[in-house]
Amino acid sequence: MRSDLPALIIIDMQKAMANPAAGQRNNPDAAERIARLLAAWRAAGAAVVHVRHISRTPGSLFWPGQAGVQFQEALAPLPHEHVVEKNVPDAFIHSTLERWLRVRDVKRIVIVGVSTNNSVEGSARSAGNLGFDTTVVADACFAFACTDYAGQARSADEVHAMALANLNGEYATISDSASVLRALAAS
Repeated sequence: MRSDLPALIIIDMQKAMANPAAGQRNNPDAAERIARLLAAWRAAGAAVVHVRHISRTPGSLFWPGQAGVQFQEALAPLPHEHVVEKNVPDAFIHSTLERWLRVRDVKRIVIVGVSTNNSVEGSARSAGNLGFDTTVVADACFAFACTDYAGQARSADEVHAMALANLNGEYATISDSASVLRALAAS
């Protein structure tokens, strides 16, 4: 594994996220972009971390033992790739993720996955606060439509854009998959 390259952290790309019950989402090509990033990271010999959400809420699409907990086949980890399980949105809380990265001297991370305003945003905030040089790949993440605190319906694109705006600059750099792939190839 090359510690001079950023680690790719793939968040919650489990079968539950492909279930229509998850809701109306944006970035329908996000999984394909994540697969391209994953292939490039593997070819470069860079670190890859797969994050899996395990819910503590009975009936959740992420409840243990359900098909929704399994990784999507195209994005499943290889035996040597690190898997982090979490029960809260932030992949750094109550997990070994920070220690795993520090032991390998990884200073830069690239985050992709779902959902932009939940697990991606929570994990990117912690990563930035912990001092990791963090990039979030906007077109390799997606969000779901929801109603805001004031009762206003927000589209998945609006939710996604606001989450990225919350992260941009202070916690992470926001980029796109083409730019990230070019940077990896130049490393």
